[in-house]
Amino acid sequence: MKATGQDVDERLSPKGWDAGAFESVYRAHSGAVHAVACRVASPRVADDVTQEVFLRLWRHPERFDPARGSLSTFLVTVTHNAAVDVMRAETARRARERRDAFWAPTDSVAATDYGVLQGELRATVDQALDRLRPDERVAIVTAYFGGCTYREVAIVLDVAEGTVKSRIRSGLRRLNDLLAPSGVLH
Repeated sequence: MKATGQDVDERLSPKGWDAGAFESVYRAHSGAVHAVACRVASPRVADDVTQEVFLRLWRHPERFDPARGSLSTFLVTVTHNAAVDVMRAETARRARERRDAFWAPTDSVAATDYGVLQGELRATVDQALDRLRPDERVAIVTAYFGGCTYREVAIVLDVAEGTVKSRIRSGLRRLNDLLAPSGVLH
């Protein structure tokens, strides 16, 4: 007998999976999950996102709450958010690579000159960071130099995620104002 979406939804429990439920969920929803991921990202990335969405569901079935909507709606929402996160991370990675390539030594710049330039740049940025409010500085340093997401920064600082976003946004604006006269920003 083929399981319907509602039957499968009811076989999810806060403690984990009923035997066979996960396979039924995957068969019933993997096409829709992959299609949503393809709308946001490339097919290669969509494959990874699809796998990640089902892995998350396998590990944390309690995050699905049938009182808030259907399993299909939940999976589509999780998929869209995961695909957007992957694309944002990819965009940030490319920007870092472009920035690093810009500052990398060329044939006309000796490696020692590059090291001096990097040291001066770091000192300028450190001085600007020191002029920020402490709450802004800690949020920015934790996020950008610590490699943490907004959510992880919120957990580390024990504040709301929205507060972290506000502190980072206002701190980055102030950093921009502080660094612009030095020519660090181009």
